[in-house]
Amino acid sequence: MDEQALLGLNPNADSDFRQRALAYFEQLKISPDAWQVCAEALAQRTYSDDHVKFFCFQVLEHQVKYKYSELTTVQQQLIRETLISWLQAQMLNPQPEKTFIRNKAAQVFALLFVTEYLTKWPKFFFDILSVVDLNPRGVDLYLRILMAIDSELVDRDVVHTSEEARRNTLIKDTMREQCIPNLVESWYQILQNYQFTNSEVTCQCLEVVGAYVSWIDLSLIANDRFINMLLGHMSIEVLREEACDCLFEVVNKGMDPVDKMKLVESLCQVLQSAGFFSIDQEEDVDFLARFSKLVNGMGQSLIVSWSKLIKNGDIKNAQEALQAIETKVALMLQLLIHEDDDISSNIIGFCYDYLHILKQLTVLSDQQKANVEAIMLAVMKKLTYDEEYNFENEGEDEAMFVEYRKQLKLLLDRLAQVSPELLLASVRRVFSSTLQNWQTTRFMEVEVAIRLLYMLAEALPVSHGAHFSGDVSKASALQDMMRTLVTSGVSSYQHTSVTLEFFETVVRYEKFFTVEPQHIPCVLMAFLDHRGLRHSSAKVRSRTAYLFSRFVKSLNKQMNPFIEDILNRIQDLLELSPPENGHQSLLSSDDQLFIYETAGVLIVNSEYPAERKQALMRNLLTPLMEKFKILLEKLMLAQDEERQASLADCLNHAVGFASRTSKAFSNKQTVKQCGCSEVYLDCLQTFLPALSCPLQKDILRSGVRTFLHRMIICLEEEVLPFIPSASEHMLKDCEAKDLQEFIPLINQITAKFKVSPFLQQMFMPLLHAIFEVLLRPAEENDQSAALEKQMLRRSYFAFLQTVTGSGMSEVIANQGAENVERVLVTVIQGAVEYPDPIAQKTCFIILSKLVELWGGKDGPVGFADFVYKHIVPACFLAPLKQTFDLADAQTVLALSECAVTLKTIHLKRGPECVQYLQQEYLPSLQVAPEIIQEFCQALQQPDAKVFKNYLKVFFQRAKP
Repeated sequence: MDEQALLGLNPNADSDFRQRALAYFEQLKISPDAWQVCAEALAQRTYSDDHVKFFCFQVLEHQVKYKYSELTTVQQQLIRETLISWLQAQMLNPQPEKTFIRNKAAQVFALLFVTEYLTKWPKFFFDILSVVDLNPRGVDLYLRILMAIDSELVDRDVVHTSEEARRNTLIKDTMREQCIPNLVESWYQILQNYQFTNSEVTCQCLEVVGAYVSWIDLSLIANDRFINMLLGHMSIEVLREEACDCLFEVVNKGMDPVDKMKLVESLCQVLQSAGFFSIDQEEDVDFLARFSKLVNGMGQSLIVSWSKLIKNGDIKNAQEALQAIETKVALMLQLLIHEDDDISSNIIGFCYDYLHILKQLTVLSDQQKANVEAIMLAVMKKLTYDEEYNFENEGEDEAMFVEYRKQLKLLLDRLAQVSPELLLASVRRVFSSTLQNWQTTRFMEVEVAIRLLYMLAEALPVSHGAHFSGDVSKASALQDMMRTLVTSGVSSYQHTSVTLEFFETVVRYEKFFTVEPQHIPCVLMAFLDHRGLRHSSAKVRSRTAYLFSRFVKSLNKQMNPFIEDILNRIQDLLELSPPENGHQSLLSSDDQLFIYETAGVLIVNSEYPAERKQALMRNLLTPLMEKFKILLEKLMLAQDEERQASLADCLNHAVGFASRTSKAFSNKQTVKQCGCSEVYLDCLQTFLPALSCPLQKDILRSGVRTFLHRMIICLEEEVLPFIPSASEHMLKDCEAKDLQEFIPLINQITAKFKVSPFLQQMFMPLLHAIFEVLLRPAEENDQSAALEKQMLRRSYFAFLQTVTGSGMSEVIANQGAENVERVLVTVIQGAVEYPDPIAQKTCFIILSKLVELWGGKDGPVGFADFVYKHIVPACFLAPLKQTFDLADAQTVLALSECAVTLKTIHLKRGPECVQYLQQEYLPSLQVAPEIIQEFCQALQQPDAKVFKNYLKVFFQRAKP
């Protein structure tokens, strides 16, 4: 072996050596006999370096995984012997191999097992067991090999081909017949031998039992001798977590409902009498988390048994199952309320399913009602933040608590289904008592009280947020709580979590303010002062900006008396902060978008006359226009690239803010009625010069483009005079991405206005720009450039689809014969040459549309020839390509459009088309005469679906 290259296997080697080692590995993988050198090195123990041993196993692994069938019988025998002699050597080694080598060796054994067990090596396990016997090192490797085999055969995370899945099923069946009882016996012997002397091997063996239980005969494990041993392990500290997991797997195994009930009950009796149900005596939270998972498994198993028995009409046993479930509820509650969230989280499944049973019962016993209430109190308590939660810098622990809270929310929703009245009463009790004394209550209790009110909105659903009408008792309870929330002064609580919960809840129940509008002013003040948009925490300011815009939008009818006051108070929040003033503004530019949108909504929905609305809109937008002009001049003069970028950002924000104010308008009508057309036209004239700025083109163009999209909706044809020069600038020195984003703008104009003079003038310049970018050479391996070109090609075809589909095909026809042909050829290429089914589908849509428009007797000169020379062949050449995958859904859609194209040709050209296919085209493809006949008959069927289905079968047969 290349000793120099092997030096690079050491993680501390320098990069040159590491590169050389990688290259050497690739070389050995390709070489037909290099694996033999590695096999010999392992068998003879030539190398002591761990990384070299690992490397040798990797080479062998590659050989077994990818090239095994190429080996001779003798060579295959050599690999088997190498592994067995390596295993024998492990028994005698003074030191065991490192864990990563043992795991890799186990993987190679497992790969060889799945390859050979059914054919050449049926005695695989007997050979291994005869080598390892009860030697602890051998047992360790035997157990690792079993785990590796299990993951090869049943690991759901490994994606298997259908061939491998069939093979794996056959292996498991054969193992069940031939060797599983012996393997189970070996596990029992290992457990019995090592349970008190070698905890590591015992835990490994328990893991193996847990893994195999899911697919072997359960009676081999669920019997007295095994279960008693496992229960014994539950009392040994170093074994009990693994024993718990192993019992969980046993309980989880699918089986007859009555047998399952008996198994669970007998386990529970033993565990209970051994004192495991006394949770408060146990201090080891890691064990309790596993135990909680086991109890959850037992509870859910009993519930599954109950459901099956009810379904089968076995009422007597179902009653017993329900009784068994009820006796576990006290333990479930203890685990649910445990202060450790992992322990609590592990039992939620059982709890959720138990509530589902109660929901199905017509009447609840007093005990069941008490259980529901106990679960409710547990959920309320567990929803509470703890002291350690870091609100300013949320890390992994915080994220886990947020996830845990989501699980609790599902429980709360389920509680609401079982007993909505009880939930409402409990929340009301907690809410009222907490808010009475909020000044002296800890933040987490205040937060959870408001949070519960917030959660009721989803737990007790109504349509369109109508919580304050309908059911009188519910409506008045919610109304009382909302009134308390907004009048108690709790919005001044000095903790971000309480402040945020206050605003979230106010917005969620915005309909309350249509019932009691007198509370709107005090809530608006909370939004606008130091409690909301001017809070000391950026997180609160940011969220409030969004919530404020929602609040104003949903209550716009009630806002009229406050509009001027609000606009005055948010004046400073609307300032565009230029990069040079160094002063940190209260809101980020993303947050400011919401404030601009809110200002727009207030003005547009006000009851003011049009002149007043126009004046207010001018006041809002003029400062942006003035700043924009100044900043654009500064950008033209800026030398430093960083400064250019920050100025361009600022310009882009200005355009974005102006765009966002227009969201208050739904169409041109509303803009006209408010007298605001002129101010937006002024904005357009102010922003368009940015398109000719040679610096920071990407960011400036993107902002102006978005603004134009909005203005096409708001100003309609008044925008058109600006489009030609804007387009001209946007087509200068552009990249694939610029064009791809520009085309939707043209599509929008084309579809909306159908203005052919503009499109006539734009058409070829746009196409030249597209062709120029597509023809630019790119690096062979540049994935992102290839993807950009693919996306541009799609956009180009989508543009042609819009033009032909908007009844403006004359725009193409009027481009002169040479240009028309060039365009048509690109569509044919798109349909046939590029393996992109999305683009191919669009191309066939364009072709069938053009055939429909031009394919008749009075179509453009030469088009009929083009149909037979290019379009018909495209309909066959595309699906015949190897890359045209008929198993892929997008490709099937492309084929469907291809069928439409052929049908359209037949519709427009009639018998002439059938004659061409029969006598010229299909014979040229060497299609058999009877198939040609069949094809033409299918094409002439009046039902298009018949032909679509036929075409798929036709190409499936035609492809090798």
